[in-house]
Amino acid sequence: MQLQVTNSPFNEEQVELLNRLLPTLTQTQQIWLGGYISAMTLQGAAAVSAAAPAVLAAPSASTAAAGGVVEPAISREVTVLFGSQTGNCQRLASSLSGKLKEQGFGITVSAMNSFKPNTLKKVENLLILVSTHGEGEPPDNARSFHEFLNSKRAPRLEHLRFSVLALGDTSYEFFCQTGKDFDQKLEELGGHRLSPRVDCDLDYDEQVAAWMEQVITALNGAGSAPAIAEEAVLAAEHAESLQSAYSRNHPFQAEVLENLNLNGRGSDRETRHLELSLAGSNITFEPGDALGVYPENHPRLVDEIIAAMGWGSEEPVPLNKKGEEGPLREALLRHYEITVLTKPLLEQAAKLSTAAGLHELLLPDRAPQLKEYIQGRDLLDLIQDFSPWDVPARSFVTILRKLPARLYSIASSYNANPDEVHFTVRAVRYESHGRERYGVCSVHCAERVQPGDTLPIYIQNNPNFKLPANPDVPVIMIGPGTGVAPFRSFLEEREEQGAEGKTWLFYGDRHFVTDFLYQTDWQRMLKDGVLTKLEVAFSRDTEEKVYVQHRILEHSHELYAWLQEGAHIYVCGDEKHMAHDVHSALISVIQEEGGLSPEAAAAYLDNLQQEQRYQRDVY
Repeated sequence: MQLQVTNSPFNEEQVELLNRLLPTLTQTQQIWLGGYISAMTLQGAAAVSAAAPAVLAAPSASTAAAGGVVEPAISREVTVLFGSQTGNCQRLASSLSGKLKEQGFGITVSAMNSFKPNTLKKVENLLILVSTHGEGEPPDNARSFHEFLNSKRAPRLEHLRFSVLALGDTSYEFFCQTGKDFDQKLEELGGHRLSPRVDCDLDYDEQVAAWMEQVITALNGAGSAPAIAEEAVLAAEHAESLQSAYSRNHPFQAEVLENLNLNGRGSDRETRHLELSLAGSNITFEPGDALGVYPENHPRLVDEIIAAMGWGSEEPVPLNKKGEEGPLREALLRHYEITVLTKPLLEQAAKLSTAAGLHELLLPDRAPQLKEYIQGRDLLDLIQDFSPWDVPARSFVTILRKLPARLYSIASSYNANPDEVHFTVRAVRYESHGRERYGVCSVHCAERVQPGDTLPIYIQNNPNFKLPANPDVPVIMIGPGTGVAPFRSFLEEREEQGAEGKTWLFYGDRHFVTDFLYQTDWQRMLKDGVLTKLEVAFSRDTEEKVYVQHRILEHSHELYAWLQEGAHIYVCGDEKHMAHDVHSALISVIQEEGGLSPEAAAAYLDNLQQEQRYQRDVY
């Protein structure tokens, strides 16, 4: 078929060029050209032209043709939704979106609670990045979208192509459960997978890059997909560290300036306040951000594992996936996790063992027994319970997870303490299965870190736990125990700002005399007017236990008045009990003082969360 000048919008020179080109194109080239022209229409010639080197790398897989006739291309509009508690999925979503934009895709990127779920029926390409919080629950900003998809209001989605990236931790029973929920529900509603769901453990860079590569290839067929995916993951890591060169994969060795026990004599708790120097790092942070600390395993446990396996402390083993090697003791001390058992670890260990008991424990009908066994045991238990082992050290360490950093709420303002970062950690010690156990990082800090030592650290920016942009807005802070740490940072920052907004702190612990963390700080701030109100609850000082949620209910009228004035609420601390109890107390306050039904009160609180006036940093 020849184009004619009279029935086309082209001039004679263009018609001649097209008539010479079109007969030479294969069907695949015609399909690709259709997709390329559609992208130009959607994005504008300038945007696609700028991305031409990437787009021209390969034919598009997103168009179809029949009988040699180019059909309309599948949409190059992509919606990227993230559900994130600490910001990891948000950073990954942002960097992936940036790379797709460079390739000429039209991108909508949004937190799930900012996305209008009714518009889902108009979406053709959907990418979901979501973490799992607590015991298989969605992050706060994914909850409403999760509820919508599982409600009768969710539309049929036969037109939808989707893919899910799930972040999680294999040490939890409901690993990546939220991502699994989304993946299953979108399929049930008629959606079709662009690429399979990928479930990521704590050391997720390679898995994320692989998922992004699959997604980019499915959307675009781009030959440069691996490079683009790796660039996106790298960009997300750089976003963690702001303008500093240091990050999760390249921590800064921070000198310890102070290491103090905040509990008084006679307390059955030990809570450490550590101050670190950031001099020379170019690291900065904002109130609400978290400090990532890479700890050391306990030397005694390391030595017991080496002895139980009959290995030599100095024999060389891999230290990481990059191929670097070092002495076995160094590897177990600083590079590999040895205090937590997971089902994937036991499955890998079973491949190295002939112990019938271990293989039986992994049978499908033994799930309850496996769950019970994993709880409260470590690598030494596994080795002793299923001996003998005849495995070289260099083979065994490859089944272990990388020793993950521990995240702590930052307890200081950078503006108030330049080139320093403070954090608060409570030492965890307990007995389980006949042996003393301990928190890896907390006991490392409590027993083996002295001023002058260094700790490998990085900053994890948390965009979901931030002070109001307006310093005159009232702030309500609820943080019992070590959950009070970020509010020290908040108040120091407000003091530096000269903020006029009212501040109200609810704090609780066991005993007033021995467990009142940062008491002198709060007293000074009250005196100086930085802290407007302080309510405390010491549960073991009275016959009937009193917690922060009880203080909230006691002050319901005034608290509701603050909310009506536009106050922001922040909650930090234990997710399993405290955060749920505080959430229920807030709903009760809103219901009673606002004269609302339970459902309307819950919706009021959900709306505060949507407006980022109710933020939580819970664990």
